[in-house]
Amino acid sequence: MRAVVYDRYGPPDVLRLEETEVASPGANQVLVEVAAVSVNLSDWEVLRGSPLYSRIGGLRAPARRVLGSDIAGRIAAVGAAVTRFRVGEEVYGDNLDLRAGSPSTRWCQRRCLRTSLWG
Repeated sequence: MRAVVYDRYGPPDVLRLEETEVASPGANQVLVEVAAVSVNLSDWEVLRGSPLYSRIGGLRAPARRVLGSDIAGRIAAVGAAVTRFRVGEEVYGDNLDLRAGSPSTRWCQRRCLRTSLWG
């Protein structure tokens, strides 16, 4: 899959598009084919490494290689224990568990909401 990654703190110039390992969902996760992402103030702070609290888990280098907080897309696969979601459903979610960024073409997540609940 493709993702925007970075390996050091700095300006947007440190970002690059890269092929990364294809994600596969764990038992309690869904794999979302990403259609849209957002980049928030917290992402900007983590990219820059400033203020200092933005370096939690990665004092000298970023703890996560992918920035991003929020995603929207369709379920591409579900883990064995997932019963709430089905492949093809439109969903949105966030990565507040701090395990993965979102500006990539596919993304594994534990929590999502169906977009149809709000439309």
